[in-house]
Amino acid sequence: MAGAIGIAMLWASGVEFPFYPPPGLLILAIGAAFVGLAKWAWAPSVGAFLGLFVIVGFVLSSVVSGAGTGNLTGDAGIGGVIGTAIQLVGVLVALVAGSVAARQEYRATR
Repeated sequence: MAGAIGIAMLWASGVEFPFYPPPGLLILAIGAAFVGLAKWAWAPSVGAFLGLFVIVGFVLSSVVSGAGTGNLTGDAGIGGVIGTAIQLVGVLVALVAGSVAARQEYRATR
């Protein structure tokens, strides 16, 4: 959910997105709700995948257009820096926590 909040902050700070509303905001919010509500053992893997997906997207956008690192270094103002930092921390936590939880669930079912 922190990743979605970070994207919302970027949007509120005036960062331009190709679509309205920002797709990442919807994808991460729905993914967080799914992980939080689903009872399947593999549900935490969805959070890990979404975290990895956003991290790869950040790296690619930084390499191709400089948008990712530009937001992080202040091109979109302080709101963009804070929003990007919250997004990155959130998706990194989702990647690690989702991976650990999925591994524990896998071990518990063996």
